[in-house]
Amino acid sequence: MDKIILFIALSVPVIYISKRSLFDSSSHGFTRFFSWECIIALFVINYEHWFKAPLSYTQIASWILLFISMWFVTEGALRLRKARKPGIVRVDEKLFRFEKTTELVTNGLYRYIRHPMYSSLLFLTWGIWLKHPLAATLPVALLSSWLLWVTARRDEALCISHFGDTYREYMGRTKRLLPFII
Repeated sequence: MDKIILFIALSVPVIYISKRSLFDSSSHGFTRFFSWECIIALFVINYEHWFKAPLSYTQIASWILLFISMWFVTEGALRLRKARKPGIVRVDEKLFRFEKTTELVTNGLYRYIRHPMYSSLLFLTWGIWLKHPLAATLPVALLSSWLLWVTARRDEALCISHFGDTYREYMGRTKRLLPFII
């Protein structure tokens, strides 16, 4: 029962910040929301194992993925923030403020991947799963990963409509989620 209450408590703010896109099943925010819910479920299931066997291979791998996740989200957010230009407004009510870039970001991590923020969620997913890797929770981690891939594809459609051929060219020289891989 405590885990259900924790899941609900963690889901409420995610529902609140996702409310604009929850009723548009074709938006990238819709699939992102369900990925966040998968991540919350993994956390709720695994949080009791967060510090057990700290020197085990799975714990070490988990911490590495979690630190990569923190680095990606920080680097991605800072680059997006710098790309906003005062006085130039990008109107789209379904986008978060940090997503309303007016210039295409192609430096830092964006030089290698198009979606560091979604990549950070991918690393977070697997970092949390590795805290207590169970076959029963593997489908949740896989579902979260697939939802993030779909989210990135939908976001790319928005970027193409906003940035046009410049974004298409950018897609040709970068990977979607993992540097040098995919």
